[in-house]
Amino acid sequence: MTERWQAHGNVYLVSDDGPFEASRVRRCVGDADGIVEVVARGDDWVEVVIWNPDGSVAEMSGNATRIAAAWIGAPLVRVRTGGREVVARRLDDGRIEQDLGDVRVVGREHVAGFDVTIVDVGNPHAVVIGDPDDLPRIGPLLETHRRFPNRTNVQVARVDAPGRVSARVWERGVGETSASGTSAVAVAAATHGEGEVVVSFPGGELDVRLAGGRAWLTGPAERVES
Repeated sequence: MTERWQAHGNVYLVSDDGPFEASRVRRCVGDADGIVEVVARGDDWVEVVIWNPDGSVAEMSGNATRIAAAWIGAPLVRVRTGGREVVARRLDDGRIEQDLGDVRVVGREHVAGFDVTIVDVGNPHAVVIGDPDDLPRIGPLLETHRRFPNRTNVQVARVDAPGRVSARVWERGVGETSASGTSAVAVAAATHGEGEVVVSFPGGELDVRLAGGRAWLTGPAERVES
């Protein structure tokens, strides 16, 4: 069974019709931003592999794991992927709050002419503070730069006010997407360090809470009717 789900316009196909491999992903993904392959599940847990459209595997995705939790449908769901376990809890307003685990600001470097903050959210991120409209120029340059031999996700972010950031995201193996969960965490960590931050993407807002080196992410996920 394959269903189409979205989180702020970030579209994934959720499928338990595996196994998948790179060539099958490229044939099946269509216009989606990736495939969430369900490899095992229970009433309140699920193990998934997150595939990018180019056939590569994402170690982690905030939106994809939130979609997987919504697909299971229990009030509290444990989502396992890429060696991490995300705990997702449905809130009264229908959104889902996720404990994404550790987040680490690795450091700040000058790469390809840009000042870049490198952040680890279980997957790699390169955050540039600037005009988000510059993403189409900056994103492809940094994603494939030799500094990142396994490529990286790229965000260009602008701090609008304390606790509020606007950003656009270039996802590794995908290109620009309307929103990204781990990118929201990376942007919040790069710009604020700790506390509560609302990150606004073209697709909508995601709420991030950072404390003690851990990240919580809150946002929507819904099935898209065919």
